Amino acid sequence: MARSRSLVYLILVVFFVISLLTNIFGPIVPDIIRTFSVDLGAAGFLVFAFFIAYGVMSIPAGFLVESLREKPVMIGAFLAAMSGSIGFALHPTYKVAFVSLFVIGGGMATLQVAINPLLRTAGGEEHFALNETLAQVCFGSASFLSPWIYSYLVVHLPYRQDQGLLLHILRRLTAESYPWVSLYWLFAAIAGGMALILVFIRFPAVHHTMDERPGTLSMYKGLMNRPLVWFYFGGIFAYVGCEQGTSNWMSQFLGYYHGIDPHTTGARAVSWFWGLMTSGCLIGVLLLRIFDSRRILIGAATGALIALTMALFGPSLLSLVAFPMVGLFASVMWPIVISLSLNSVAEHHGSFTGILSTGIMGGAIVSVIIGHVGDRIGLRGGMALLYLTLGYVWSIGFWSKPLINNLTITAKASEPTI
Repeated sequence: MARSRSLVYLILVVFFVISLLTNIFGPIVPDIIRTFSVDLGAAGFLVFAFFIAYGVMSIPAGFLVESLREKPVMIGAFLAAMSGSIGFALHPTYKVAFVSLFVIGGGMATLQVAINPLLRTAGGEEHFALNETLAQVCFGSASFLSPWIYSYLVVHLPYRQDQGLLLHILRRLTAESYPWVSLYWLFAAIAGGMALILVFIRFPAVHHTMDERPGTLSMYKGLMNRPLVWFYFGGIFAYVGCEQGTSNWMSQFLGYYHGIDPHTTGARAVSWFWGLMTSGCLIGVLLLRIFDSRRILIGAATGALIALTMALFGPSLLSLVAFPMVGLFASVMWPIVISLSLNSVAEHHGSFTGILSTGIMGGAIVSVIIGHVGDRIGLRGGMALLYLTLGYVWSIGFWSKPLINNLTITAKASEPTI
């Protein structure tokens, strides 16, 4: 099986780009509301358009990769993201935004399905866990960086004395009253550049085991008849709903209740949310070597619930600090819920992964519900729905019974010697 260190580096860049295009909604939600003169629910519906594409595309993407292989599927995904970005940048209207964001989201969902088995092959199975951790660090780093890029563009584009080459080009392409839309010209260039790079990269052959394959319709039907599968689907749905519900609405919340500028301080709070989530992943690696993952999940969810309470009901400074702290505690939830899920079934892990991936639509649905509830009783009341999603994640630590537990130092030391 071919190994390629350069391809591993490229895949890490792909993770970075996926995150850059995915986790930008938190900073731009206030601009969406102001630019299109829409309410909270309508703004949340644009987030819905992006993340519902994950629910629609995750399983079909697996079949596409199986039939066409990774390289053409990844090139097509980046071209879809480029076309969606260009469409919105040329015609920044609400209706075009809905279609464009769905297209971009579909491209990102397809990339996620394609690159994980490719990373296993290119880097080697024995290094897969390490490479996956590095991938998550790259993913989180882009999420940390994107709000700073947004803030730089919206602050500097209106001032014509700033004449850097990038600003000069984006200023000519972007309507003067919509400086935030310049992000999508940048995204289009990045996605197009990635597609071009992939054309010239040689990919190794990826050999899926029978358990890793997307599976047949009968496999999916069999899994869907098992209540446990739906319980874990609910866990992914709840986690992503919590993650996106917090990051997408926190800047609007801070601006509305505390008068914090969404273009600068609000955007930086979103950045720190993702930055602490990245740091938390590294802390989680150490904790998982010491404690049972279910105990860590219970502790992390409890910490996130406390931080959410301080963010929603505390004074300005406390709220500004507590929202990013939710990201710190949430950092270990995704890998733990995924590992508990896959370690709780004995077969058909490829098909089960496809079902779990559709749970990412929780980021779409929860964000929309928060917006609609916020229009009726206030955004604080809407974001209080995150207690339900965090509560569900918290409960997984009590009812999950995996067939295989995470290996800790204590468990390894107690293994009998032969």
